[in-house]
Amino acid sequence: MPPSPERDRWRALRPLVHRDFRILFGAVVLSISAAGMWAVVMVYAVIRISDDPVQLSIVAAANAVGLLACAIPGGIAADRLPRRLILRAVETANVLAIGSVIIAGQLGALTIGHLALVSLVLGAGAGFFFPSYSAILPRILPTEHLLPANGLEGAVRPALQQAAGPAMAGLLLAALIPSQAAIAVLVAHALALVLLLFLRPEPAAMSADAGGDVSATARSIRHDLVEAVSFTVRTPWLLWTLLFATIWVLVTMGPEEVLLPFVTRERFGADPRLFGFLLACFGVGGVVGSIVVSSLRMPRRYLTAMTLVWGVSTLPFVVIGLTHQYWLMAVSGFACGFGFSYGNVIWGTLLQRRVPRHMLGRISSLDFFVSLALMPISMALAGPLSTVVPIPVIFVVAGVVPFVLSLVVIWLARMPHDEIAHPLEEHHRTDVTP
Repeated sequence: MPPSPERDRWRALRPLVHRDFRILFGAVVLSISAAGMWAVVMVYAVIRISDDPVQLSIVAAANAVGLLACAIPGGIAADRLPRRLILRAVETANVLAIGSVIIAGQLGALTIGHLALVSLVLGAGAGFFFPSYSAILPRILPTEHLLPANGLEGAVRPALQQAAGPAMAGLLLAALIPSQAAIAVLVAHALALVLLLFLRPEPAAMSADAGGDVSATARSIRHDLVEAVSFTVRTPWLLWTLLFATIWVLVTMGPEEVLLPFVTRERFGADPRLFGFLLACFGVGGVVGSIVVSSLRMPRRYLTAMTLVWGVSTLPFVVIGLTHQYWLMAVSGFACGFGFSYGNVIWGTLLQRRVPRHMLGRISSLDFFVSLALMPISMALAGPLSTVVPIPVIFVVAGVVPFVLSLVVIWLARMPHDEIAHPLEEHHRTDVTP
């Protein structure tokens, strides 16, 4: 019997009927908000100590190093250990790290080295947190609620991390010194930790892979890594999507993060609000894209739809590179954010549906690592490349290459055949207690 229109109308919110998901989602909302606030507080904490861009680069790089260094170990841990304990441990470390900043700031003893260490801890925590979060969802939610659950997370991330969190930090910094403003970051992480204390053990009925988890504890880390990499190499849709993501990041992240501010200033003036509004358009597009896809059923041609949407989402870079109309650039940014998040929600759900549950943490962390590994290289190359290649040309290449590559990947991975052979129809399940 098909679902009623009333039921479909609230499809995006259906995962919230489950108690454990409400707790987990609340903790994620608080943690993401804290990360958005810390990004701004950290900048002004560095500036207060040393008004030197090099020092800021050191502190920011420490966060990236912690994230990349712990992405793979975080996935292994998510497949070996109780995921709720990992989430609690991460939030405990976050509370202690931010607390040390507040105390040192009040004593006048805060240093660049201290901030770099805290950034390293927070980055490492993120490397453990999100593989565990991704791996726990299919254990506490029925299959038909995974897509809207990923859509909710995909909607709140840009809204809080790129908009609300930084805006709140800006308001606090207008009246407080950075170490005092960090109290809000501490409170958010502490509340997330309190919520996670109420997260129940994963239901036994959902742990069909429990035997795999137990046996995995006796295996070597090398075996765990080899198993995950072997599965990836043997699975065409997974392998080619990760390769596509690697090239996508390489050709787009540098232009977006490094060159876009200069393009905006050159064409429309130095008013920082113009660039800030442009970034907001990317974020709003991401929110809308996540909400739209989570309000719908998983596409029957889910692999083709996901890859094509990702490819099409970079075409607006061509407009950004060539236009001198601000409204066109803003609309293009919205379109980029919309397509990126739309595809990401399908991707997260796809991993949870088609990756064996006992290795979901490792595959999620491998995806996380591969997606981020070339980001620093892309950013490092963008500046020097712009001195020898016109910036509009760089943006055109960034827009066209992923689109062409998406078509190639669909063909090489035989995605149309794969998605028909492995349909993801939604079956209602009764082994999860709301």
